[in-house]
Amino acid sequence: MAKNKKVKKIFFYAMVICFLAINLFPFWIMLMTSFKGSSEAISTTPSILPRQFTTEHFVDIFNPEIFPFVDYFKNSFVISLFASVIAVIIGIGGAYALARLNFKGRNKINASFYTVYMFSGILIVVPLFKIISSLGLYDTRTSLVITMVVQTLPTAIFMLRSYFETIPKDIEEAAMIDGLSRFQIIIQIMIPLAFSGIISVFVYCFMVSWNDFLFASIFLSSTDKFTLPIGLNTLFSTPDYVWGRMMAASLITALPVVIMYSLSERFIKGGAIEGGVKG
Repeated sequence: MAKNKKVKKIFFYAMVICFLAINLFPFWIMLMTSFKGSSEAISTTPSILPRQFTTEHFVDIFNPEIFPFVDYFKNSFVISLFASVIAVIIGIGGAYALARLNFKGRNKINASFYTVYMFSGILIVVPLFKIISSLGLYDTRTSLVITMVVQTLPTAIFMLRSYFETIPKDIEEAAMIDGLSRFQIIIQIMIPLAFSGIISVFVYCFMVSWNDFLFASIFLSSTDKFTLPIGLNTLFSTPDYVWGRMMAASLITALPVVIMYSLSERFIKGGAIEGGVKG
């Protein structure tokens, strides 16, 4: 019996290692290519490790004459940050209403969130384009913030509602007895107790906004307003395009989301509910 458990454990970890190796291999190739010289990166006899390490590609992508990486980074960060904050703020209000308040059509609204996952974002491009154009917001960062809020808000409300529903109603009832209003309950009780969920929703919204290519390519036309995904795409069609430079830019583009997820991991794990109940 003990032997079978040991065999299963070995098999399980072997499968995990294989899964990680398959998924991480492209990132390893990306990392190694970013340290290869231009000629070695396109060699017909590729190598896993660079024969000669170089950091020239990382230097080049920060050269505004080759690739305005810093400007694209600022655009992506500002748009993603504002869109995520707005989506979370509106999502908190909408999620609390659906989780706690009784009103006509509440169940139908709750059920309608499942339909969001059935359709692609491409279906709302045309109506959004007409709205943005009529408002005179085409080719502005504001247009992309609006589209990202529209894209992420349904999922944000759906996720936050699930977190709010796990909070015992006894806590709210005790707060109402103490004289707190609904707004005070949201600020002083619901948000602190669901903070891990709010952080995870914020990271999700930020990740979607940061990686967006479809809406940015449609609603932005000025080079100085481009986000990183659009900027990386334009780098493909320039004389300065080389594989090493592309890999270096792609790696640095992925860093903010990785860092943000790593820093927020301890909040995502949760555990605040138990403390709130005991208190």
